[in-house]
Amino acid sequence: MATSSAIGKLSREEYRRQKDLDAARKAGTAPAAVDAEGKAINPHIPQYISQAPWYLDTGAPSLAHQRRPEGEAEVKDDINQWYARGQRAGPAATKFRKGACENCGAMTHKRADCLERPRKKGAKFTGKDIMPDEIIQTFDSGYDAKRDRWNGYDPSEHKKIMDEYTALEAARQKLREEEIDNQTTTDLAAVKKLAKASGGEKDPDFGSSDEDDEDEEKYADAADAVGQKLDTKTRITVRNLRIREDTAKYLINLDPESAYYDPKTRSMRDAPDKSVRPEDSKFAGDNFLRMSGDAVAAQKLQVFAWQASEKGNDVDLHANPTAGEVYHQEYLQKQEKTKAASQVSILDRYGGGEYLKKPPKELLMGQTEAYVEYSRSGQVIKGKERAKAKSKYQEDLYINNHTQVWGSWYNTSNRQWGYACCHSTTHASYCTGEAGIAAAEASSHAMMLKMEKARVEEQKKAEAAASAKDLHKH
Repeated sequence: MATSSAIGKLSREEYRRQKDLDAARKAGTAPAAVDAEGKAINPHIPQYISQAPWYLDTGAPSLAHQRRPEGEAEVKDDINQWYARGQRAGPAATKFRKGACENCGAMTHKRADCLERPRKKGAKFTGKDIMPDEIIQTFDSGYDAKRDRWNGYDPSEHKKIMDEYTALEAARQKLREEEIDNQTTTDLAAVKKLAKASGGEKDPDFGSSDEDDEDEEKYADAADAVGQKLDTKTRITVRNLRIREDTAKYLINLDPESAYYDPKTRSMRDAPDKSVRPEDSKFAGDNFLRMSGDAVAAQKLQVFAWQASEKGNDVDLHANPTAGEVYHQEYLQKQEKTKAASQVSILDRYGGGEYLKKPPKELLMGQTEAYVEYSRSGQVIKGKERAKAKSKYQEDLYINNHTQVWGSWYNTSNRQWGYACCHSTTHASYCTGEAGIAAAEASSHAMMLKMEKARVEEQKKAEAAASAKDLHKH
């Protein structure tokens, strides 16, 4: 298939003949085009693939530009090739060379990249103990070599790990045999139990047998769980039913808007009847039961046991609850002593103990035994009126002959604060009394009249302009 670039610009007739030839080749009525090597070119190949670019166009139909040139195949390094770590290139130099490392004298790196121990006097100045050059390898890894996670791994390293593990297992086996030999009892069950507790590989002489395990499981299955009825043959657990005299939680209050009852867990967290005090009701909710009585103390004790177990102490409330309670009390006492000692040391160092003394509760809560009786108008009839608390700021201080404080009056017309004694809106002005009030009212009336006159004049002007506009139209 000849390209348009190879034959130049085609005329209309030549272009039509070229299209007919391409259609005949695709239909199979005309032979396919042949390249320089005598290979047929598939006529169904698109033009953007079969047409060579201008810098590779030879003037003849060919697909050589789509193939890799012969003899230029990319040569990749071996997949097992890796860097020669720690190897040196031949004997070391006898004197320092220009451009070498100032510390060790090697030519393959600089002083900033040197991994040798920093010398007091480098090889540049002493010329002694010059290290040989490292072997620097550069090779192009292939696709598989780049993604091989075990590339460069020495299998002999794994043999060292296996030897160490084997030696450790042999020592553990020897120690277990010595413990069994030192056992004074002749009971075979005790020896088997000791061998099983020691761990390690299963020993056919001292390991647990299937018969012993079956016996233990037999007696364990026969025991019933607390609060349950367990059938060991059918493996069906049936909860004990409640006492019929007890009223169910969901029957205490039949209002559907009352506390939510979860039938799956049989729990009702809120109180079903909130109009009754929790202490007087039959059932005040599961949350009330969890936070009443010794439930809170039991929760704190359980948290203490968990925290002590995490720190390595042997505290188990189920195995020995009395010991757990004793440990908890000792812990609380030590905590109080430590807190008191820390507080004393801080006060001794920085002082300020006098500020920690609290006043009596009566003063803090404002409670007193003084009896005061008031009338309906608020006057004191019997007793002594309570003294008002004084502020650090000056109160009831009047200036410039005023009898009221600033902000005691608000002018709604111009929205300003002022004095109620003279209706003055100027701060720190001299009080004029009733005359000032009259003058303020007169000025406000005059202002209102002035504003009303201005509004009437504006209205008249608007009416006159509207009438003149109508006359102009007619």
